[in-house]
Amino acid sequence: MKSTKTLITTILILLLLFGCSKDDDNNTFTPTLPEATQTGENTFGCYIDGVLLTPRDGSGTFNSSDRGMKIFSFPPDRLYNEIIINDYASEKTGKIVLHILDLENTQVSNYIVNESNCQDNVDSPLTTNIFCRVYDHSENIYKNYCSYENSGNITISRYDNGIISGIFNARLKNINNNEDEIEITEGRFDINGNTLSETIFP
Repeated sequence: MKSTKTLITTILILLLLFGCSKDDDNNTFTPTLPEATQTGENTFGCYIDGVLLTPRDGSGTFNSSDRGMKIFSFPPDRLYNEIIINDYASEKTGKIVLHILDLENTQVSNYIVNESNCQDNVDSPLTTNIFCRVYDHSENIYKNYCSYENSGNITISRYDNGIISGIFNARLKNINNNEDEIEITEGRFDINGNTLSETIFP
């Protein structure tokens, strides 16, 4: 009888340990900068003034999740494409939008990053541009930063079979203060539009 109680106690302790370990893993997930691949891995990452931003899904509302990564091409002539990244899982969220002009025709090439008004879709200028929304911990507020003329590069290295891959970098200015400037470095993405909806960004 004693050995049976000991066995049950041991099993319960092991179950608790494994359960805690799993929860700890989920609670301590740390995003990392992905490799710069060209195989449709559905990855994205960049440093914004040294702080890593990657896509992370949110809980969403009305049974629909907040997707960490979205891509759009705008018909009828696909004049521009957008890669929209959100970190919905962190306490202080971040967002970046790459607005790429004439990707459908130019495809694999280097695109100069030009002026943004920190708006997306049809409200954006007809330029290749980047803007982001980041949290300033020193002032405890969110700030919007826009690219300006010849302030960076987006290099598309693959554009076929639903896959778009590339690297990017840029400097952006605070929309309300031109003296406040940030730098985006080591940007990379490798997106497969055919499988993106099935990809989870923890």
